Amino acid sequence: MSEPKYLTGDIAAINEFIDRFDVCKKIVFVTNNSTKSRDQYLQKFTKLGIPSNTEEIFGSAYSSAIYISRILKLQPPKNKVFVIGEAGIENELRSEGIPFIGGTDPAFRRDFTPEDWQGIADGSHLDPDVAAVLVGLDFHINYLKLAHAHQYLRRGALFLATNVDSTFPMNHNFFPGAGSMSAPLAFMIGQQPLALGKPSQAMLDAVEGKFQLDRARTCMVGDRLNTDIKFGIEGRLGGTLAVLTGVNKKEDWEKADAVAVPAYYADKLSDLLAAKQ
Repeated sequence: MSEPKYLTGDIAAINEFIDRFDVCKKIVFVTNNSTKSRDQYLQKFTKLGIPSNTEEIFGSAYSSAIYISRILKLQPPKNKVFVIGEAGIENELRSEGIPFIGGTDPAFRRDFTPEDWQGIADGSHLDPDVAAVLVGLDFHINYLKLAHAHQYLRRGALFLATNVDSTFPMNHNFFPGAGSMSAPLAFMIGQQPLALGKPSQAMLDAVEGKFQLDRARTCMVGDRLNTDIKFGIEGRLGGTLAVLTGVNKKEDWEKADAVAVPAYYADKLSDLLAAKQ
């Protein structure tokens, strides 16, 4: 593997980067965070002053909804999805007309009761129309949700995950990621879920199809080796750029067993302004 090249050169700087790099014909924001829908991300970007529109945002929740509606094409009556996750997943499933249960429903955000044992075991508490279990980051994960998901999977439901990130960075620390939600189920049934976020090539295929990207002229920018950089390398994109503002640092890809090595790296995205000059 070749040595990554170091490029030198806050939100305002990111905006300037987007404005001044006119060679970028299209910028697509690709995220594994399934807790927010595209509309919610657009609101966040707008508040931060980052120019964007809904069509330029491609999250793992949206990728999952696209896969279910346009690839799986589940047919009624067995076309429901049991969700472990937050409102972002629900909003994207609704946008594709996919029926679902679970998620943020208060009926699943409660303690496990003696009646649940029997109802889940004999199926009387289960929805016979559930065809898939979709797992994303869930801030209200509990035994009740896992027990329902487990039984659906045992009864033949497809096992899907928005992404399988082990952790995610927040407040200069790390917290359990979406992969920590699907891992117990994978252990229970002895099967890994089909992941629909980075570095899944199913996600990149969907991005390419929607935006008609020329892979050879596309660069993946990110701060995580096993998702962002691996996503770009396995997708045979023209370039990969690691920024040292998040999960991984330079020493992580200098290891002999590094999961991925970027073509270029920079301390932060705004450093590219110096390269432009």
